Amino acid sequence: MAERYDIAILGSGEAGIFAAYELTRQAPQLKVVVLEKGHGIHHRHCPIVAGKVQACSGCAVCDTMCGFGGAGAFSDGKYNFTTAFGGWLTDYMPPEEVMALIEYVDSINVLHGATEEVFSTDSPAARDLQRRALGYDLHLLQARCKHLGTENNLKILASIYDALKDKVEFRFDCGVSAIERDGNGYRLTLERGGEAACRCLIAAPGRSGAEWFAGQCKALGLKLINNQVDVGVRVELPAAVFEHITDVVYESKLVYRTKQYGDTVRTFCMNPYGHVVAENVEGINTVNGHSYSDPALRSANTNFALLVSNRFTQPFDQPYRYGKHIASLSNMLAGGVLVQRFGDLVKGVRTNEHRLSKSMTRPTLAAAVPGDLSLALPKRQLDDIIEMLYQLDKLAPGTANHDTLLYGAEVKFYSSRLTLSEELETELPCFFAAGDGAGVTRGLAQAGASGVKAARAAVKRFV
Repeated sequence: MAERYDIAILGSGEAGIFAAYELTRQAPQLKVVVLEKGHGIHHRHCPIVAGKVQACSGCAVCDTMCGFGGAGAFSDGKYNFTTAFGGWLTDYMPPEEVMALIEYVDSINVLHGATEEVFSTDSPAARDLQRRALGYDLHLLQARCKHLGTENNLKILASIYDALKDKVEFRFDCGVSAIERDGNGYRLTLERGGEAACRCLIAAPGRSGAEWFAGQCKALGLKLINNQVDVGVRVELPAAVFEHITDVVYESKLVYRTKQYGDTVRTFCMNPYGHVVAENVEGINTVNGHSYSDPALRSANTNFALLVSNRFTQPFDQPYRYGKHIASLSNMLAGGVLVQRFGDLVKGVRTNEHRLSKSMTRPTLAAAVPGDLSLALPKRQLDDIIEMLYQLDKLAPGTANHDTLLYGAEVKFYSSRLTLSEELETELPCFFAAGDGAGVTRGLAQAGASGVKAARAAVKRFV
């Protein structure tokens, strides 16, 4: 017989965590369960992040992507105070409300050890940088930003978990295989056997659960809207090249519309003095970046993603699978993450071990295999990336140097979006969706905010 709960939360990523946190504040009398297919925060140990192995060892459940803290647990913890990017919550509520929620989530992080230092964009140096960027048709998106740091981010999450563990039931290593209607509530079939039933459901499946969640929504008769898929590479170069930018705006998001195709290309996840890392998304090796607060853990390089946004129209309805297919091509060629010098790419030459050994920029991801990105990425996206690198070179001379390293593929997956109310409720009663995996956010700040919003709405159903 299924154990019954007032509210069940699917996933313990940023959205699920802050949904649970808000429920303990607003309605501590409710019986709440969090179902998570990954491990608890004290048992998440990615062997790559720990430096025990150089390449992905293919864990049954990826500790980088799954578990308490979700994909953000091993990120470098950039927290952006803005509605200009990081999600689509303003489609459902006024910008002022979104910002209030973002500030509220930050206040909880601070209670659990987050820094109070904020990198401001409202300075003469930042405004001057924005003006210079515009001179090259590069648009600098301005936002206040906190850098939590990869090592500190884990400590914050551990503190939050310790505050919640006696107030909310967490069931780790407990994936859900199916969601079904059950009278006025919902019945959840668990992967390892058994069921759980609830009156209200908050789905926060995270990026690793996005494809599964889309399938469940279709089975429940919920209509989905195609979301974008961002495809690109991670750029690594000497930190000195971007110091005049990262010293002023830590998380510099530069957007450019290419002249050749009119496509939008943007920088993302800037990591000054950082490290390039591999991550596993449902068996596909992609690339990401980290940076640390501790100077002793820093490298001599800066890395960032260059992403081309792809939005699809009917009849195509599988953008998630499209992104996975592109990433799988680089896996096929390199057995994992592929790396190429920019000069070799432009010349149409495959980077090999000999050429890479001559590079003045030393790769921080030692497991990356030298190869040819033109055999993995579609020509249009690759043309966009090359054009963007030359444009960035005007603002940051040295970006388009021969030895600038490009890792591929970097793919950001977002679930198809549901039709949601202003309270993030689906077309089914008392079924809410939040976070990146539900297609409404794409970053720590708005993901946490969406979890709080969904929790507050769910509480109203019990008044």
